[in-house]
Amino acid sequence: MSMNKASALSGQGPLAVYQQRIAAGELKSDPDQARVIKRLDQLWHELSTMQPPPPPPKGLLAGLARRIKPPPPPQRPRGLYIVGRVGRGKTMVMDLFYSCAPVKLKERIHFLRFMQDVHQKLHDLKAANPGMTDPIPPLAKALAARAHLLCFDEFQVNDIADAMILGRLFEALFADGVVIVATSNTEPGELFQNRPGADAFKPFIAIIKRELDTVELDSPRDYRRGRQQDRETWIVPADAQAKARLGEIFARYAEGEQPKPVTLEFSGRTFEVDQAAGPVARFDFNSLCGKPRGPNDYLALAKQFTVLVIDDIPKMGQDEANLARRFITLIDALYDNGNLLFASAAATPDQLFTTGEGADAFARTASRLAEMSSESWLEQGAKAAQAAHRLSRA
Repeated sequence: MSMNKASALSGQGPLAVYQQRIAAGELKSDPDQARVIKRLDQLWHELSTMQPPPPPPKGLLAGLARRIKPPPPPQRPRGLYIVGRVGRGKTMVMDLFYSCAPVKLKERIHFLRFMQDVHQKLHDLKAANPGMTDPIPPLAKALAARAHLLCFDEFQVNDIADAMILGRLFEALFADGVVIVATSNTEPGELFQNRPGADAFKPFIAIIKRELDTVELDSPRDYRRGRQQDRETWIVPADAQAKARLGEIFARYAEGEQPKPVTLEFSGRTFEVDQAAGPVARFDFNSLCGKPRGPNDYLALAKQFTVLVIDDIPKMGQDEANLARRFITLIDALYDNGNLLFASAAATPDQLFTTGEGADAFARTASRLAEMSSESWLEQGAKAAQAAHRLSRA
């Protein structure tokens, strides 16, 4: 039994588990991480003392209950918004807390995937109820019934459609007693700023500040750097030799299947794939990121294909922030889904986008690309590709 599962069964809080893992040599002592863990431990204690709401009365008691003023809901503890630079351990401390959280109904999800789920459910609600004018309240009720604790990894807002939904959705979730913990590389006040529609997003920022405590994790150590790399995943420069090498990689994962263009269909949208064979798809960068695509498109792609091959990723300048933003969204989707990525590019990941709006946030993308080139990542991805092949041929 893992230490995390054991801690959940024994009722230990995140601080106790963190100290045990340090003593066992699984983690290195980090004062900044310990400070955030202590705040998460406080939330753990607050959740431990909360009593779940009683089940609604039935029969004759139900009619009587409707005539009696209901008791006020138990006070919900404040959630946390953990912010910090790339690779400082934000996800690790949140996952440690999540494994211990004394909440029966809880969910841990990458924020990009959560928003895809939200858009899909909104689409389904409208399709099933053509006369429905506002599907957000019933969606919020359904989400609150599914999870009393929501833990979001990589909280970010890059899409105007997401920005217009989030304020009312989160207001309803908080009203229903949902506790939220999130990690992010962006301060709450900087979310979706300096973009069209930013003023309309400011009420949501105020809600986040009102309901969540912002805790900074700024350890001097980047825990993602220094892992073993496999250089064949990222080929520089993007020349004829790189194109041929990517062709070999594509053929290896295609396992004899002939490549052909395909069209993905989801939520009333379509996604044209340049070449596909079994679990692998291949794109020219411009066809993948040069068109107006959003998180839902890239997450659908990530779920459909275990391996992605991308040709000719360029360096992006300050006038190409939208292009860089789409690439960031793509990599977030692939990373969260555990996909394999092979690419040819004009530069190494940390040199692709160095000036322009969002260049600072691109450091997270460069770090993720480094991790996606590690030996362990490649091994896990290869197993997933083999499983996808077996499933498709079954």
